Amino acid sequence: MKDSNMLTVEEIKIAIDALPEKDYVSLRNWFSKKDWEKWDREIVKDSETGKLDFLIQEALHEKTRGTLRDL
Repeated sequence: MKDSNMLTVEEIKIAIDALPEKDYVSLRNWFSKKDWEKWDREIVKDSETGKLDFLIQEALHEKTRGTLRDL
């Protein structure tokens, strides 16, 4: 059930298209920051639950083979 005060995605898109450039840039930066924050939370969660352990194992394997490259 849609809250009568909520905009639809289509309405939001139209409103964004109507923004002055300065406000559009501000919104884009805000959205990008929110997106990176979400990504950071997911990485922390995946790290804590062991989902990224395979990356450590791959790196250790490459180190023992002597095939690690400096970045």
